[in-house]
Amino acid sequence: MKSPALLLLSITLIACGRLEQVGKAPGFTPVEGGNEFYAMASSPLPVTTESRSPEQEASLWSGARNSLLGDPRAAKRGDILTVVIEINDKAEISNSTGRSRSGSDTMGVTSMLGIPQRIDKRLPAGASMADAVSTNSNSTYSGDGQVSRNEKLTLRVAATIIETLPNGVLRIQGSQEVRVNFEVRELIVTGFVRPADVSRQNEITYDKIAGARISYGGRGQITDVQQPRYGQQIADILLPF
Repeated sequence: MKSPALLLLSITLIACGRLEQVGKAPGFTPVEGGNEFYAMASSPLPVTTESRSPEQEASLWSGARNSLLGDPRAAKRGDILTVVIEINDKAEISNSTGRSRSGSDTMGVTSMLGIPQRIDKRLPAGASMADAVSTNSNSTYSGDGQVSRNEKLTLRVAATIIETLPNGVLRIQGSQEVRVNFEVRELIVTGFVRPADVSRQNEITYDKIAGARISYGGRGQITDVQQPRYGQQIADILLPF
């Protein structure tokens, strides 16, 4: 009895939380407290210390990031780079299978100590033990399958370096939310990149992100209408038919 009561209580709490949003636009996810904000707000301890003379700091030809010849690309924790997502995938698969089989068997007793002849006399006209058993079989199978997929997505999002791994690979995470009327569009990108793959424009394409996780969706009134109700989702999981 406790399990159904807990389930009903959970559904009621979820429903109450959603009822609070009636007539209101969906709120944004707070930026403070996330991995991106933490990486930019906190300063990690330096691994090594470098001593530079005042002359080196004032030189126009130094390799510092703020100098004329410095590298402005994102390279350390807290830096920001642009992720370019241009997905244009197309796949077509078609399979066809066919199978056919037929068989015919005939069995009879034509001579066995004169017994078949004696039985034939008692059988109806036209019947004979010569063709006592006759079977025919026919089997036909045909299968056809086709898959067609076409996906196209073009997006740009700013991501933050949240961690530098021991081998120099950068772990990035980026999020973007745009609200139009009562619908929020969400874009989330995470993954691992090599510093060498970051272009001079401080950009990196999605196909150079290892372990890329790209989520593009939304939440709001339109999304709520497109999703089935909680009761229907539970019924789809529990009902075997």
